[in-house]
Amino acid sequence: MHHNFMLQRLLLFVALLWPILSHGVEYSTVTVTGKRVTVCRVDLRKERLELFLHDDAGKPLKSFNGVVKWLQPQGRKLLFAMNAGMYHGDFSPVGLAVIDGVQKAPLNLANDYGNFFLKPNGVFLVSKSGARVVESSEYPALAEKPSMATQSGPLLLHASKIHPAFNRNSTSRLYRNGVGVASPHIVIFAISEEPVNFYEFATLFRDILHCPNALFLDGTISSLYAPELKRNDKRMDMGPIVGITEEINVVP
Repeated sequence: MHHNFMLQRLLLFVALLWPILSHGVEYSTVTVTGKRVTVCRVDLRKERLELFLHDDAGKPLKSFNGVVKWLQPQGRKLLFAMNAGMYHGDFSPVGLAVIDGVQKAPLNLANDYGNFFLKPNGVFLVSKSGARVVESSEYPALAEKPSMATQSGPLLLHASKIHPAFNRNSTSRLYRNGVGVASPHIVIFAISEEPVNFYEFATLFRDILHCPNALFLDGTISSLYAPELKRNDKRMDMGPIVGITEEINVVP
């Protein structure tokens, strides 16, 4: 009995560490300071990231199920998704949102209270030359316009440097999610399965995921849609949602 139990534990451990590959997304589990984090590695040479916000009537989609329902008549299926930035009470983005090359909400360089305004904050974007995370004030000078972009804050990492306001010993631990760019073609989304502080989350992207630039997306509401992991999180209604779709055969 003891042998079988240990074998089951070993198989579970291997299953957590062994990556699951689905289309252009690779899922794996890592730990940072002993806390589990689900990692979603996206290869932009195989997949296209999109930002979702409203349906055709201008109503907020609010959830992964809302996106799924909106995609169905278009003959598209949602393969992966994650909440993608902070939002107001009406679910409109606090900062920049670009969908299919069209700016839906402007860049926000204001000073205010809350995580979004903990400067430096940043923009995650995808353009013809690939993905980037840039400090928000750098965005207007970019020569290449993005196909998609979302603004959030604070920056977890800027040129491999951890945000100066983060405290290694902070007791403010929450479920958190963020996005880092390992290369122009490799985007890494991460969502903690246990509460972590900002410093721990930033070291995850720097030391384990090897992303020089990374952006915090949100905490508490942090949610993942990943059918391969049997995940369709429903913690709270959401504003911007980033995802990947595929076309499906629609019977006339």
